[in-house]
Amino acid sequence: MRAIIHAGGSGIHSLQQTELPEGLPGAGEVKIRLKAAGLNHRDLFLMAERTDADAPLILGSDGAGIIEAVGEGVDELLIGSEVIINPCLDWAKTEQVPTVPNILGGPTAGTLAEYVIVPEENVIRKPLYLSWEEAGGLSLAALTAYRALFTKGRLQPGQHVLIPGISGGVATFAALMAAAIGAHVTVTSRSEVKRQKALDLPITSALDSHADWVQAIGVNAVDLILDSIGPATFSQYFEVIKPNGTIVVFGASSGDDITIPMRSLFFPQVNIKGTSMGSHEEFAAMMALLEQHSIRPVIDSVYPLSEIGLAFERMEQSQQFGNIVIRIDERD
Repeated sequence: MRAIIHAGGSGIHSLQQTELPEGLPGAGEVKIRLKAAGLNHRDLFLMAERTDADAPLILGSDGAGIIEAVGEGVDELLIGSEVIINPCLDWAKTEQVPTVPNILGGPTAGTLAEYVIVPEENVIRKPLYLSWEEAGGLSLAALTAYRALFTKGRLQPGQHVLIPGISGGVATFAALMAAAIGAHVTVTSRSEVKRQKALDLPITSALDSHADWVQAIGVNAVDLILDSIGPATFSQYFEVIKPNGTIVVFGASSGDDITIPMRSLFFPQVNIKGTSMGSHEEFAAMMALLEQHSIRPVIDSVYPLSEIGLAFERMEQSQQFGNIVIRIDERD
């Protein structure tokens, strides 16, 4: 099978296309012929940390395709099923949070290949209304957004959610999901182009990241903030959040270390929570929400597998708005 491996040092320059054995599914597993896969910033982080001593790795966490073979104990009637992959392995129950989520595509071989083998419990039926490109690039971002909004953030209809740094898959999915249940959505971006694109989504407002947030948001203070940025914006959150509001952190693109104004934390009784990925239960609930509201991912661009380097360059340069998808198999 054709596969993209990362080998020979850190960074995207170490990506190579090669031919590898397809493999056979073991007990409880299914083999999927992939139609499309998605890129995530996690892939860039993994590549940046790898060295010449590391074994070649097939990256990629998101994917959708057709089950071609099943292992022992799996119903053969599943062969031919169109499915979406849940990339979060070994996390069945929502309350049983792992120390670090085990995610497909590192160290387990991922989806940037013609075939992938995963546990049966990590696949779910592809909704008919989604194209292969839409289905192939949604899993990691949509699952992260769902858990941040609803499990950790407990977002309710009519509440106000702030999503700083609108552009990537998690942020755009969070905006779509929040709007779908009737929440008010405010986003920020340094880019005027991305703010204009954001206004095409069902959101309340799009603010310049460098604007006066207090003045722009006014009396409609924020119930929930989804933070993927960290120290560059964190201190501003306490100026616009309501008493007993919640900040859910799922990333740290500007660094790990923050200074928290303690009185701004305990007097208004602000809640700060961390999150990463989600359980099988949440993945099923997330897919049900998407299908209920016919939510479609925001697709930034689609590349063939042979142009994987260009796709990662676009992500590395923060040019995307939405999900970057890789088309793997053109067959029906």
